[in-house]
Amino acid sequence: MVVNRARIAVTVAFITNGFVVGAFVGRIPDFKSLLGITDGQLGASLLCSSLGLLVGLGPTGRLSARRGSAWVAVPSAIALSLSTVLVGTSHSLWQLSSTLFLFGFFLGAQDVSMNAHAVAVEHQASKRFMSTFHATFSAGALVGGLTGGLLSQLKISIVHHTIGVAVMAVIASLYFKSWWLPNDVDIHPIESHSKKRSRRRPAIFWALGLIVMCGQVGEGAAGDWGGVLSRTAFHATPFLSTLPFIFFSIMMVIGRFLGDRLASRFGPRSLIICGGLVSALGLSGGLIFGGIAGTIVGWTLLAAGSSVVLPLIFSIAGSMAKNQFSDRMAPAEGMAMVSGVAYFGFLAGPPTIGFLSDHITLRWAMMVPACLALLIAVGASVVIKPSENFR
Repeated sequence: MVVNRARIAVTVAFITNGFVVGAFVGRIPDFKSLLGITDGQLGASLLCSSLGLLVGLGPTGRLSARRGSAWVAVPSAIALSLSTVLVGTSHSLWQLSSTLFLFGFFLGAQDVSMNAHAVAVEHQASKRFMSTFHATFSAGALVGGLTGGLLSQLKISIVHHTIGVAVMAVIASLYFKSWWLPNDVDIHPIESHSKKRSRRRPAIFWALGLIVMCGQVGEGAAGDWGGVLSRTAFHATPFLSTLPFIFFSIMMVIGRFLGDRLASRFGPRSLIICGGLVSALGLSGGLIFGGIAGTIVGWTLLAAGSSVVLPLIFSIAGSMAKNQFSDRMAPAEGMAMVSGVAYFGFLAGPPTIGFLSDHITLRWAMMVPACLALLIAVGASVVIKPSENFR
């Protein structure tokens, strides 16, 4: 019963996190038009969000190891929700950049803590849940993105939109606060004696982070630039310009709901390798075909391949930290380490694509994540052992 309630609480956290992110993504083209900024300037603002996310990862991992992931996850979810209102009130490039830094910081804080708690739930239940948890994130992002597109089409102000998002997310966080596992379930037993433990971090976590990073470039670009590409290059309406991200989110939901079952049957290594190949071929083919139809197909196949990469590797990292390297790090710290490398894709990817688009057009700049998807397949085949179960 306790584990089932915790599973529901974590699921709600993933859903609300996705909804908040999707709501923001659905209004990115509006920020560009309202502020009258270029792709490069928008990319610089998104860079601030990514920088804030990276800054929040390390301290959150250590705090989760010291106080428990649930102790961090709920307050960070509330803070993330409130930060969306600040983003929505931005009336200049400087305001947008500074508020996006706060948004990214709390996004990173909730991300690490809720994923660490997801690993604890997996171990308590002795079942795979991580891909399903991330599927609910994608479902939340889908609803958030669709809502954002509709409200944009109806010309509802971003301020009113973000206030509504914040209220719903805060209520959900507070209602399920007592459903999480006890704080001590994943407190690291030697965290208070950090001087006695090895500070050397296993190289495998850096390698896992690099694999996820290649996928995160594509996932971040799909949200940040799909609407802009559709609206500026292919002259789509505000609602049509959200369709690539909506189809991307639908496929992310489907792929992640199937991910746990497929990983149990075929193994995480094979699934990640196939995912990298599907993403690379699908996105590049869609971009070459062009048009709103090609963009939708490319974004859909990108999601089909990349959907399982992040949750499976997060689960691998958390299990390895708990079972193989418990003398060096807690699961939350292991995932913070992987996330820190992985989310460099959010830091460098979307802004780089924005800068490249000023020179070679946004359409061809999107070939970068297609090429990186090939590296997912190569990296997984080298780093992940076929015999490992990772649970």
